[in-house]
Amino acid sequence: MKHAHNYPPVFRSWFVWGLGAVLYFIGFYQRVAPAVMAEELMADFAITATALGNFSAFYFYSYVAMQIPTGILADSWGPRKLLIAGTFVAGVGTVMFGLAPHIIVANTGRLLIGASVAVAWVVLLKLSTRWFPPNMYAFVSGIALSVGVIGAVTAGVPLRILIEHFTWRPVMVVSGVLTLLLTGAIWLAVKDDPADCGYASYDGTTERSMTLRPWVVFSRLAKILRYRNTWLLTIAPGGIVGPVQAFAGLWGVPYFCTHYGLKPARAAVITSILLVAWAVGGPFWGALSDRIGRRKPLYVVCSIVAAAVWSVLLFVQNLPMIVVILLVVILGFASGAVIIGFAYVKESLSPSLAGTVSGFCNMGYMIGPMLLQPIMGFLLDLMWDGTVHDGVRLYSLAAYRGAFLVMIAFSIMAIILLLFTQETYCRQKMETE
Repeated sequence: MKHAHNYPPVFRSWFVWGLGAVLYFIGFYQRVAPAVMAEELMADFAITATALGNFSAFYFYSYVAMQIPTGILADSWGPRKLLIAGTFVAGVGTVMFGLAPHIIVANTGRLLIGASVAVAWVVLLKLSTRWFPPNMYAFVSGIALSVGVIGAVTAGVPLRILIEHFTWRPVMVVSGVLTLLLTGAIWLAVKDDPADCGYASYDGTTERSMTLRPWVVFSRLAKILRYRNTWLLTIAPGGIVGPVQAFAGLWGVPYFCTHYGLKPARAAVITSILLVAWAVGGPFWGALSDRIGRRKPLYVVCSIVAAAVWSVLLFVQNLPMIVVILLVVILGFASGAVIIGFAYVKESLSPSLAGTVSGFCNMGYMIGPMLLQPIMGFLLDLMWDGTVHDGVRLYSLAAYRGAFLVMIAFSIMAIILLLFTQETYCRQKMETE
């Protein structure tokens, strides 16, 4: 018999949630993994920078496309089934990539990975509301972000060391097999709700799942698109996240190797520092924004700082390495202000539309890297001077700077869009238009 306060043991809650968090870890790991194997991929598949940028962006193509369907699936399937499907497809996609005889197969694997890991964040939020008390929600969400960043850092130096010892294909195949094993662990241990195993649920709602009709989804989308802040706060973060992900997730490592003479593992340390500073900056700026009761000024100022630091980092020659690292820390920390956007856009609409606008806005965060990675690859090829080493194209400093101009343009676009947003003063809009 289930008692009113027979809540699950803390260990059980963390274990169930933790298995879901592993998929979130895998998502970040896969997102930035191409950076430390860029030269190997270009050599093995005999591809140009354009093709490499497109390969990396295949993750984002499907990730973005899955954002709205994920919310619907989470409501109709429940988190357990969605998590099982996500980990299985991610495992298959990773093995496919590791064994790919041709870039087309590798792209398909990358597409599957992006679509599957896209479910992780929504699943974690649902599990959090059911397995943890409400006053732990923000803390558990913060832990989730930390897990993701650890995944990204693991795809830096540790992954590079493994690749140097075993080459990239076996490492990717083993990563895929481990992901498939995770599918089995989730199938055995994860439940949608503590009530499924005899405990009380922390979720006060009686409705456990629902089927959201397509016309309801389109109706909600039509409503949120009437608000100016929806558009501005969806597009703007792509101008901040895009450069961070394009640099840390693909082009930063080859840039540092070519023009600072660093080994890939050392270059990966610098891009990992960027991601860690980004993760630390997010909670800091979010809390400061709550404290001062303003969203717009912090968001705009941090965006200006990010654009300025990108300009110095990429266009001032012969910077000492300690200065490069300091700039990377400032850049990552300032770019963390994108976290403000989630609260900002949610407050801009009535509470009934909060879920829909959050999912829509999240697409904007990924559209930035989705566009930037292939565009930068195309520009590198356009300005390539014909230099080849061990079958891999080498790009001049002028070529990188030409490609990096697009990152600066994206950063400036973000500033301009944010200037036109309407301040919410950290208060939830209650009325509908």
